[in-house]
Amino acid sequence: MVLNELGAKITGALAAMSNQMVIDEKVLDACLKEICSALLQSDVNVRLVAGLRNNIKKRVNVEELAAGLNKRKIIEKAVFEELCAILDSGNEAAAAAAAKDKDSSSSKAKDGKGDKGAAKFGELKKGKTHVVMFVGLQGSGKTTTCTKYAYYYKKKAWKPALVCADTFRAGAFDQLKQNATKASIPFYGSYSETDPALIAAAGVELFRKDGRDLIIVDTSGRHKQEAALFEEMRQVAEAVNPDLVIFVMDGSIGQAAFDQAKAFKESVEVGAVIVTKLDGHAKGGGALSAVSATKSPVIFIGTGEHMDQFESFETKRFVSRLLGRGDVSGLMDKIQ
Repeated sequence: MVLNELGAKITGALAAMSNQMVIDEKVLDACLKEICSALLQSDVNVRLVAGLRNNIKKRVNVEELAAGLNKRKIIEKAVFEELCAILDSGNEAAAAAAAKDKDSSSSKAKDGKGDKGAAKFGELKKGKTHVVMFVGLQGSGKTTTCTKYAYYYKKKAWKPALVCADTFRAGAFDQLKQNATKASIPFYGSYSETDPALIAAAGVELFRKDGRDLIIVDTSGRHKQEAALFEEMRQVAEAVNPDLVIFVMDGSIGQAAFDQAKAFKESVEVGAVIVTKLDGHAKGGGALSAVSATKSPVIFIGTGEHMDQFESFETKRFVSRLLGRGDVSGLMDKIQ
């Protein structure tokens, strides 16, 4: 079930409930059954769906609601907030960890090599040089996303640069070079060196000296999780000491998303998630439930191949749009 269909199904279940003369426990159960079925068909993780249902039931005791209260609105609000809670699990974990690390990170930031306390969860601060490492499976759109990410920050007056440390996929450097040239962003890579850690270290050093304040390192992906991929990621991470590791997740990946995200999180410290290919045809549910596996926030979503089809992710905005309530803040962003 694609995202558009998911939103329509949830909205339809809420509308069917609203049309009932009396909203009681039986009507609520029927509504929740429809919503949970729609989420499962969209590949949202089973445990997350069960948790959503239980939480709504706890929050909305239909029989005990006072007379005169609008039960329909109360149930709609609970559904909206629980959908937001699934997607906000990464933000909550990030906020808690950031608060815990605040003192130690502030002292590390004094060397000018990045504010790890803030950058660790996707928040970049001007005045520092940030190294951002991209990881993910082959085919997730990682190289294209690196350029979109660089272009997004270039428009905000940052000075980004791209480093291709993908020596596994034939044509990876050519693709990055083509994308970077189109976006007028400096890049680094090698046709002869086969050690991705050496390429990454050399590229980061070059761009530090050049005064670049956002250095993005693209790493190798594989068609499946394997020991060689994770070992290579660890070596690149040790070589460049990234301020932020971003996990790029294909929006159409389905139920495998949860386990894959967890495996990446256990190998390198994933700080944020970008979900790609979230156009009208993507299921999306599986990738979005990966937030729960990584305990890292979704910071951007890719909605197409073009450079500008890339937007910052806000939970309430996304859920509002999903449920057909419109996206006023998104429209304002585009107008700006």
